[in-house]
Amino acid sequence: MAGTSGLRAIAVGALALVLGACSAGGFAIGDRVLTFPWDPPQDSVPVAQAGLPGAPGETFGHGPVRVALLLPLSDPALTSAATAMANGAKLAMSFIEANPNIAENITISLRDSGASAASASQAASAALQDGASLILGPVRGDQVMAVGSVARSAGVPVIGFANTSSAAAPGVYLLSVLPETETKRSLAYALSKGNRGLAAAFPATEAGAAQEKAFRQAVAAIGLSPAAIYTYGSAVEAQGIVQQAMPMLKTGYIDTLFVPDRTAAPAFGAALQETGAGATGLLLMGSADWDNDGRLAQVPGLTGAVYPAVDPSGLMAISAEYQSRFGSAPPQLATLAYTAVILANVKTLSLSTPRYSAAALTAATGFNGRDGVFRFLANGQGEYALAIKQVGNGGAAVIEAGKL
Repeated sequence: MAGTSGLRAIAVGALALVLGACSAGGFAIGDRVLTFPWDPPQDSVPVAQAGLPGAPGETFGHGPVRVALLLPLSDPALTSAATAMANGAKLAMSFIEANPNIAENITISLRDSGASAASASQAASAALQDGASLILGPVRGDQVMAVGSVARSAGVPVIGFANTSSAAAPGVYLLSVLPETETKRSLAYALSKGNRGLAAAFPATEAGAAQEKAFRQAVAAIGLSPAAIYTYGSAVEAQGIVQQAMPMLKTGYIDTLFVPDRTAAPAFGAALQETGAGATGLLLMGSADWDNDGRLAQVPGLTGAVYPAVDPSGLMAISAEYQSRFGSAPPQLATLAYTAVILANVKTLSLSTPRYSAAALTAATGFNGRDGVFRFLANGQGEYALAIKQVGNGGAAVIEAGKL
């Protein structure tokens, strides 16, 4: 019986991607808020002028197939992320060019998607006029939907970087970790430990609503009902939620608490420790948004908490080259763009007839990218083989390998 609170959260070794069948600041991307504790790289990509959002900023690669890369280079909130992703794409193209066993099939045209759906649509139109056979990007969900609408009329597929599930559609694929994927993986881990009392706490935001929807669907898919679902207006309400849940925690009616919002995680950890709820054997679960935030390991109440994450070896593999070339450590988003470029270059996709067919892109066995195995579904949503990490005193460590 659910209760609701009145409180208002490529082949990594081979590097080549193949068909399986053959902040000093923060910003929002779709349902997630990301922070980047680094300065913008020195070797940053040129930013298109605000009045010319469709103009190509840079072209790299020498292959016969044109692929457009749309990134929000002139969006003040996303410039650092866009620059890092463009740099990741450059590394991927450099890898292709340097590898004698991989043909250079594509040329990437980097374009500024601007800060609005209209500017992204304009950039997509310009890319199509330039002969693009595939569009990679943009980042925000509303921009991906706008670009998808333009590209669909031309019969050109889109591989977007938003993690807003509603942006997906047939022909508009999302190369990102979606709420549905991380929730499904998290609950599968909980079930493997014998847990059945599944509760969750979500912020009263659009992102929280998306996570709650994914949670309810995932719980229903395994034939259970949520033990409780709580919503909150701010992290300070975590204490009240934990106190309200205490009777069910003590009896074991709640044995798992899903807290996907990284910003609220420390407050929940502190509340669980203060009330002694952590001693009840509660399994605290986070989301992929928790990854690479070293501050979480400094919260005693979060020690032992688990969360899903992409394969960390891909980011480690490009870190030295990225640091050397661009003067800073790469964020996780760099691997997303890296994977997209390698995927776009795959011969069975880029040189097929038609190019980038839906049948090839949605092969059930999927692909192996910098962040591990992934696949696209017919509805455009993507699925990743996510690992499970556990928070410890020195940071987070993988305790279970990636699984789809």
